[in-house]
Amino acid sequence: MLAAASLVTPATLATAAPAAPVALATSAVPDSATPAAPAAAPSAATAPQVAAGWAAGTRAYLVISAPADVAAAKTAVAANGGTVFASYDAIGVIVAHSTSGTFAATLRGVAGIQQVGATRTSDVPADAYSPALPANPAQSATTLTETNRWDMTQIKADQAWAVSTGSPTVKVGVLDTGVDDQHQDLAPNFDAADSASCAYGKADTRTGAWRDVDTHGTHVAGTIAAAKNGKGVIGVAPGVKIASVRIAEPTSTLFFAENTVCGFVWAGDHGFKVTNNSYYTDPWQFNCPDNLDQAAIIEGVKRAQEYAEGKGSLQVAAAGNSNYDLANKTTDSDSPNDSTKVTRTITNACIDIPTELPGVVTVAAMASGTGKASYSNFGRGVIDVAAPGGDGATGVYSTLPGGKYGSKNGTSMASPHVTGVAALIASANPTFTPADIRAKLATQANDVACPASDSRCTGTTANNAFFGEGQVDALKAVGGSTPPTGKYFENTADVAIGDNTTVESPITVTGVGGNAPATLKVGVDIKHTYRGDLVISLVAPNGTVYLLEDFADSDSADNVAKTYTVNASASAADGTWKLRVKDGAAGDVGTIDAWNLTF
Repeated sequence: MLAAASLVTPATLATAAPAAPVALATSAVPDSATPAAPAAAPSAATAPQVAAGWAAGTRAYLVISAPADVAAAKTAVAANGGTVFASYDAIGVIVAHSTSGTFAATLRGVAGIQQVGATRTSDVPADAYSPALPANPAQSATTLTETNRWDMTQIKADQAWAVSTGSPTVKVGVLDTGVDDQHQDLAPNFDAADSASCAYGKADTRTGAWRDVDTHGTHVAGTIAAAKNGKGVIGVAPGVKIASVRIAEPTSTLFFAENTVCGFVWAGDHGFKVTNNSYYTDPWQFNCPDNLDQAAIIEGVKRAQEYAEGKGSLQVAAAGNSNYDLANKTTDSDSPNDSTKVTRTITNACIDIPTELPGVVTVAAMASGTGKASYSNFGRGVIDVAAPGGDGATGVYSTLPGGKYGSKNGTSMASPHVTGVAALIASANPTFTPADIRAKLATQANDVACPASDSRCTGTTANNAFFGEGQVDALKAVGGSTPPTGKYFENTADVAIGDNTTVESPITVTGVGGNAPATLKVGVDIKHTYRGDLVISLVAPNGTVYLLEDFADSDSADNVAKTYTVNASASAADGTWKLRVKDGAAGDVGTIDAWNLTF
C-alpha cells in the first residue's frame, strides 16, 4: 500500500537493482524516495481544457448532491466563488476549485447540496491546469529468464498456468502511480486505449499520461499480469489485459479523493473486471464521518466505488503497512500528510478508504511461508483474504520502469496477487458479477491459522484477524483442485506462425520411462489474431499424431490458452514431443508463446 502516512517508518522504495530487497510500499512516496522526473509541460494545443486559470491558494472540494440536482449544484459553485474542475453527474459528485476560505461553509447552506468537503489541506498544484506528461524512460533489455518465484508458488500460480493463464477479454485496472507500458514484460498485455491519468480528479487521455511517476504502479502491474514470454517474471494472470489509471500526482505522489473518484468512474465506464488499489486516499489515513470535510470524502469515493461495482468492476485494495488493528482504532498520528501532521483520537467509525468501503476486497500481507508480514495491518471482520507481500530480505520481485526489475515489500504487493487471482476467476467464469468473484475468492482461499504466540490474532482457523478467509489460491481459481503429480516439461521459446504454414515446437522428455499416460496434460499458450485458422496437434516421439483441436473456420476469437487431456498411452514417454500448429489461411499470424507436458 503506497502511503506517505504510515504508523511505521517506511524505508526507501526500490528503484532498479534486480536483487536488492526493498522497502515497505506505503501510500505516497516516502520523503527519501525520488519520483521520476516529469517531462516538459505540454503545449497549450495539447493541454487538457480547464474551467479557469490557476491562482495561488486554490483548494479542491467535493461538492455532493443528488444526481438530478447536479446542474443546480454547478450553478451554485460558480455563484459562490468556485469553478467546476470536473463533474461526475451520474453519481452527483463535482470536483470544485476555489480560493475562497468560506467556500465550503457557504455552499453547505445551499438547498440541494448534500455535502461539501475539502479534499486536501494544501493548495492544488499549478500543474493541475496544464499537466506535464510523465517521463517515458529508455528501456533496458534483460537477460533474466522466468523462474518459479516464491510468491507465485505460494499461491499455486505456477500450477494454475498449466491450466489457464487468463483471458485477454478480461481487463484489469491498475489504479496507482502509473505504469510503464513500454516495459518488455508489460507491453504484450497493455491496453493503451483504456488507460488515462486521473491525477487532480479529471481524466487525461493524452498518450503517456498514464505512465509511472514513481516505480510503484509498474511493480504492481507486473505482479498482476507480466507476460509469460520467457523474460524476467510472470504475473499471476499473464493472459489478461492491464490498463493504467494514474491517480497519483507527480512530485508528491499523493492520491487525493478526487483522483480516486475519477479512477473508479473510469473503471466502471471502461469495463474493468477488477481494479487494484494499493494506496489509501490522502491526506487522511483514516477519514472520520464526524468531520465535514472527511465525511464528504467518504461519500464521494463510496459513490464512485458503488458506480464501478454496478458496472461490473470489483475493487481489490491493500490493508496498509502500519501493523495496526483496523478493528480497534484508537489514534492517527500521520494525518494530514500533505501539510502538518497531528495526533488525533479516532474510533472504528473512521475508515481507511478505499480498503474499508463496502464491497472492496481488503488484503493483508503474508511473508514467505504461512506467517503474517510484520508490517501488515490486520483486523477481525476487516481483512477478507491474504496473499504474499514479502518481508525483510524476502521481497516480491516484479517489474520496474525502464525494462528493469526489483523487489518490494508491502500490502501493496499482496493486493495485486489477489487481483490476479480475481482476474483468473473472471476468466474462468465470464458471467460472474463482482459479488460472485468476491465470494469465490473467499471460498477458495486456503485457511491459515492464527499463530499461537500472537494474541492479537482473534477468530478461527477459517476466518481470523490476520488472514481473513485465508490465502488465495490461483490453482482453484482456474478450476484445478490438486497439483499435477507427474513430471513437468515446458518450452517457452517463441515460434512464429505465418500465414498458410505449419510450424512445430519441440520438448525433449527424459527420465519418465515406459509409455505416456492416458491422461497426458498438454498446456498450450498461442497468441493469434484469428484462431479459426488453426489446427493444433501433438506429435509423439514415434511419430503418432494426436489432434488437439481443429478450430471452426468461423471462430474469430484471439489466442489459444488451454490445457488438453490426451490418451497417449500407445506412445513411449521419453523422446522428443512436438506441438504442431497449422495455419490454414491468409491475413492473420501469431506465435507459439509456450507449451508444456505433464506426465
